[in-house]
Amino acid sequence: MKVSDLMFMSLNGFVEYKRREYCNDVKCSVQVELNKQKEGSKEYENIRKTCGTGCLFTTYQFHHWLIDKGYLIVKPVDKNSKFCP
Repeated sequence: MKVSDLMFMSLNGFVEYKRREYCNDVKCSVQVELNKQKEGSKEYENIRKTCGTGCLFTTYQFHHWLIDKGYLIVKPVDKNSKFCP
């Protein structure tokens, strides 16, 4: 198995985080506006830039939301993987 295969592998009995799940759950005002637009439209992409450059929330808040929702953050055991320091 290649390392790239591990990136998209689900663990049996676990569910993966869905894109923008946090944003929707905390009712981020930017996400609320995104939800009004057609994905991929010019308006959508303009609004989405805010997420990459000026997110209204911190990684600390996101990380604790993940914990509160029961998510686990895992990485491969393979020390030769480019994903492991």
